[in-house]
Amino acid sequence: MNTKIEALLSKEYACTSEELNSRETIFSIRADTKRPFIKILAYRHCVVVCTSEELHEKIRGILKGKSRDEIFELPYVYGQTIHYIPDLSPADTTMTPRDLSPVNTAAASMGLEWGFLFEKEVLSLRGLTGFGNSLEFAADGSTPTRAVCIIKDRGKVVGAAGAAASSVEGMWEVGVDVLEGYRNARLGTWMVRRLTKELTDRNILPFYSASVTNIGSQMVASRCGYIPAWVDTFGTTLDGSSVYQEIVSRMT
Repeated sequence: MNTKIEALLSKEYACTSEELNSRETIFSIRADTKRPFIKILAYRHCVVVCTSEELHEKIRGILKGKSRDEIFELPYVYGQTIHYIPDLSPADTTMTPRDLSPVNTAAASMGLEWGFLFEKEVLSLRGLTGFGNSLEFAADGSTPTRAVCIIKDRGKVVGAAGAAASSVEGMWEVGVDVLEGYRNARLGTWMVRRLTKELTDRNILPFYSASVTNIGSQMVASRCGYIPAWVDTFGTTLDGSSVYQEIVSRMT
């Protein structure tokens, strides 16, 4: 499990497994990005500050000697995401069919049906909208989603938990959506549990991502037996992606 996680992080943050397992602040360069780029990662005892080449020396000078919390307060970045992995220790029982049955029974009592689709079967949902975290189709009808657990109400999809392949083989990212009116019934929890079990049974390692402000999503991760593995930032004010870009431009 750690090997796959570190392979993924090494690719995304242009660092080595040895650096990821250090107690240092690592300053790396992503040579394949052309726009102003900054992403910050906290993994185990290390922090990785990854930038595009033109920002490397400037950001290194600003952050050198700063603590982890001070580094994550860098004003050039915004937003933090917690990434979770399933706790697959021998004592863990969160993935057993017994734990899936109570929510399954609840869904049945609501008259809901569920299904699981894998690989090409996912394309049968082409055209479905409103599930941006779990299932999204491009204009040409393609989708990065490789597996999905869905819940239907009289034929209408009202919830979905999907998994999309990452840059590391055998490691897929999980997302979940439940339509308004069907929330607070733990349907999201049940779908993520079911999807997680299907993936782990196929020797695929799922990971689940939630914004630090999305308490509901974090609760789903906790209920499904996921544990935090790393935290990173998801935006930089330097590339114009901030929703407050107009304010930022006036202040700089």
